[in-house]
Amino acid sequence: MNTYLSNLKYIVLGVFVSLTSCVSDDLADVGDLQDITGPTPFYNFTDVSSSEFDCNDVELWAKYEYNFQAGSNLAVNGTNYEWTVTPSEGVSFINKDLPILQQKIDAELAEIIALEKEIAKREFKLPCETNQDKKDVLEAEIADFEAKLETANNALPDDIMQNVSNLEAEMAALTAATLQDQELIFSFPNPGNYTVGLTVTDNLGKSEFIEKAITVNQAVPTIPVPEIGEPSFDDGTLFDGTGDGRDSWRSPSSSAWGNVFQINTKSELGILPDGYQAAKFPADGTRVGYQLLEVTPGATYVLTYFSALNADAFGDVTVSIVSPNASTLDEAKLSANIIASRTDNNVGRVVDVFKKHAITFEAGENESVILLLTNSGVESRLDAFDITVKQ
Repeated sequence: MNTYLSNLKYIVLGVFVSLTSCVSDDLADVGDLQDITGPTPFYNFTDVSSSEFDCNDVELWAKYEYNFQAGSNLAVNGTNYEWTVTPSEGVSFINKDLPILQQKIDAELAEIIALEKEIAKREFKLPCETNQDKKDVLEAEIADFEAKLETANNALPDDIMQNVSNLEAEMAALTAATLQDQELIFSFPNPGNYTVGLTVTDNLGKSEFIEKAITVNQAVPTIPVPEIGEPSFDDGTLFDGTGDGRDSWRSPSSSAWGNVFQINTKSELGILPDGYQAAKFPADGTRVGYQLLEVTPGATYVLTYFSALNADAFGDVTVSIVSPNASTLDEAKLSANIIASRTDNNVGRVVDVFKKHAITFEAGENESVILLLTNSGVESRLDAFDITVKQ
């Protein structure tokens, strides 16, 4: 039996050697397969255009810029890229790192940038303001912010000035963007239709080409997002680093509206929806929150916030959007002055557990609205207000 198995083994080995001996590297199409795979190019792009309009919606300037990023199915092996754009007249290219470095500079100069924005907001309104009293207020505010800006610039620490200088040197040393960059910013001269192509070449010299039609849309005025001062009620969160968490929420008259709410403070992050502090309203309902928000006539907004209520008695908390025509708390409760309102009670609520709510409202013909916070019957807390423009 062993002799039989041994003979069988040699027979199989002989057949294998015989078969392999029939293969010759000299024969055509025999041996290693030719690599016929090539690159599969693709690219993504993001609209990073910017523009500025005056208060009459007249365009002051517009930059039509798109960030393009190339890719392919090849993770390595020396891929090269080549962009084309048609029509090419007036199209220029920007190094992708330029806006990143500018953002770093802005972060270093956060207080300066905040003051400049406050000045710009008022300078934007001033040319279209017809009420001389309001113009006087705007001009006085601009002068005040300019003084603060000068002080802030003079007080910049040496380390921040050095950081800014280093970043500016990096910006100056950036190489010019080219059509061979994997990622770059295209600056188009005007709105219109363009065709952007991409050729990807691998290290074996194989190339593939794709192209897409890109529509650059005309710049239009954007609806600004209203700014809510101290939206999470934390100390030191005003633009200049001051504030006790409720300075933005004080009414013009405590006798007409009621006293400002109290503050509830926690020692650790994560207990409240945001930060360390929340607005606290005692059960007697004598405290309010009042803030005037600038809105754009005709725009629709979504306001979100969090509430928590005690459970020792029945009670509720109300957030209202009120017409600026209301000059007292009683007038704010009139249906004719209520633009939108939401009341939440403590039925089924868990103590110290915050719940998120949303209110959608239309500005109508109003250029400003009152954001009013009230409660009744039970201690209530509010936190983390936010507002967005509904598209």
